[in-house]
Amino acid sequence: MIGGFGHAEVFSFHATKFLNSFEGGAVTTNDDELASKIRLMKNFGFSGYDNVVYIGTNGKMNEASAAMGLTSLDSIETFIDANIRNYRAYRTYLDRIPGISLIDYDETERGNYQYVVLEVDEVEAGIGRDAIIQVLQAENIIARRYFYPGCHRMEPYRSYFPHADLLLPETNRLTSRVFSLPTGTNMDLERIQMICDLLRFIIENGEQIQAKTTLRFTR
Repeated sequence: MIGGFGHAEVFSFHATKFLNSFEGGAVTTNDDELASKIRLMKNFGFSGYDNVVYIGTNGKMNEASAAMGLTSLDSIETFIDANIRNYRAYRTYLDRIPGISLIDYDETERGNYQYVVLEVDEVEAGIGRDAIIQVLQAENIIARRYFYPGCHRMEPYRSYFPHADLLLPETNRLTSRVFSLPTGTNMDLERIQMICDLLRFIIENGEQIQAKTTLRFTR
């Protein structure tokens, strides 16, 4: 079960997450000493009234966020059902589009199907991931390079490990090839089919689109 891995697990409840409370998150641990420190850290280090015994900040969840979190918790099955429906629709409509592959979920396992992630083979598709996203966004489809550019290329990691690019070839390959498509309860099958039809059109005209987007990037 989640929540029991390692010394601690940290969960985000940001608005983009499957279970959200607008902002905030949670830390779970089976270590009583660590749990005590975390409780101090989230409340300015206070241990009792006017008694600061540890370094801390204001990390407490407010009532409005907690209420949103409970509402999300009540709706989890609805969210999962919508995500599964959307994932299966994408899988059907994206079938046999050259150079485009949908990252599969193992349907024998229980998951939330939160993301619809595609991988682009630029050679087979005739167009790169970034050019595809540019066309989709021009049509008001919020496709994102959600896993780009990779943590090792962000601070502080890129300063601490400036040669990480040499050690992570698979990470670099994937961050240049994958992107996510819209899903969730606001999506319906008609919109999903429209997105997939547009993707098919982009691939069918990939070389011409790639040339125009490359020209625009280099000006």
